[in-house]
Amino acid sequence: MPITSLGPKAAHAAMGAGPHCFIDVRTVEEFNAGHPSGAVNVPIAHRTPAGQMAPNADFIAAMKAVAQPGTRVFASCQAGMRSMNACKALEQAGYTQLVNIEGGFGGRHGAAALPDVPGWRECGLPVDTTPSAYAKPKG
Repeated sequence: MPITSLGPKAAHAAMGAGPHCFIDVRTVEEFNAGHPSGAVNVPIAHRTPAGQMAPNADFIAAMKAVAQPGTRVFASCQAGMRSMNACKALEQAGYTQLVNIEGGFGGRHGAAALPDVPGWRECGLPVDTTPSAYAKPKG
């Protein structure tokens, strides 16, 4: 089943149609600054002490602790690119019901050759600031 892309309002409406898992793949710091209500933080990357982004080697293991491959997964990030990369990684790991939230939390603005897409926050959808409960999987 191909990865579906929906804007924030359409994704929010689709979440009401049945069981699902809603992940925010931004860093813990980004998540803690504000995130969609109901989202679980599973970072696809971490910021290094030098400020660079490094892939989270435990991403798939952490996801399996949150949702099994048969679960419908909605993925969000800041603008929609990291969440699409997360969906691709999850697809490779056997997940089949994947929805990338275009525009993510903060929106996609001014990207060359791509249309502007408002983010979750701009759409007036529910926002939360509860700190991330993300814990690196043991193993």
